[in-house]
Amino acid sequence: MARNFTPRHVGRVVTNLLVDGFFRGATSLWRALPQARPEHVGVECFSDVPYRAGGDPAHLLDVYRPARENGPLPTVLYLHGGSFRILSKDTHFMFATEFARAGYLCFNANYRLAPAHPFPSALEDAADAFRWVVEHGPRWGADLSRLVIAGESAGANLTLALAVMTTFDRPELYAKRLYQLGVVPRAIAPLCGILQVSDPGRVRGRDVSSLVQSRIQLLYEDYLEGSATCEVGLADPLCIVERGQPSRAFPPAFASVGGDDPLVEDSQRLQVALARIGVECEAPVYPGMPHAFQALTFRAAAKAQWAALFSFLAHHGCRGATRSGADALDL
Repeated sequence: MARNFTPRHVGRVVTNLLVDGFFRGATSLWRALPQARPEHVGVECFSDVPYRAGGDPAHLLDVYRPARENGPLPTVLYLHGGSFRILSKDTHFMFATEFARAGYLCFNANYRLAPAHPFPSALEDAADAFRWVVEHGPRWGADLSRLVIAGESAGANLTLALAVMTTFDRPELYAKRLYQLGVVPRAIAPLCGILQVSDPGRVRGRDVSSLVQSRIQLLYEDYLEGSATCEVGLADPLCIVERGQPSRAFPPAFASVGGDDPLVEDSQRLQVALARIGVECEAPVYPGMPHAFQALTFRAAAKAQWAALFSFLAHHGCRGATRSGADALDL
């Protein structure tokens, strides 16, 4: 349900548009580099495929796959970050390109954004994208027995929430529909995730700037305060994993995070929570790296992260079709 705006939201919406515009502009410049183009690195891209009827741009995804590979291929559903408020599949092309270069079929999806569309809109869309991949992915060469969900920041939250929805019998209608689909991802990669939204104050008292604290507070207000539901459980998927017991085997997780990321403890908590239920979770911390450093594919730490991620996926039966993934996109 879309939110009805009050005057206090106007400045926040303008700020979101400015920040989003900056990142889109930077992405356009990045994509203009020949070495950043998918075809330059042996990747095919099919843009703006609808995963839900209605014509809303929020319900489109892009398909990235290694050129001349028809499948069946290990498959990734990728969900972009941006505090649930900004950015898109287009600003996150480098993540999808990395997966396709490593031999994965990658579906890079949009979803509705807050504050116009607060929780659970983004999660409902992510669930619809997952269902679409299950139903239509094989036509693109998807091997659903090697299905991975991945995302960074807010996308990591959605990634973990989808894993919860496929393994916990939840009461929410959209969660029940996904659970009844009966498909559990082989592995998940919630990278540098904000895995609990409802307690923005938990970052206070750490070595976190007031600006970062205020942005996390705004994320909470835009995503949750305008929600039509009082039930925010799936906005905090980490808390569900910490306190509950899945009724199906939960997938192994790779949750890399930068040492200077204010959300580093969320990934560490996830590792502990999954260990409690006997599930493997690698949560490597890369010293000195900021939030979402995985996008900085020219940095040595990001290259190491991508190599570790692909090694983890290969260990869990999701090896890429064309290369080991040791060499991340070098721009």
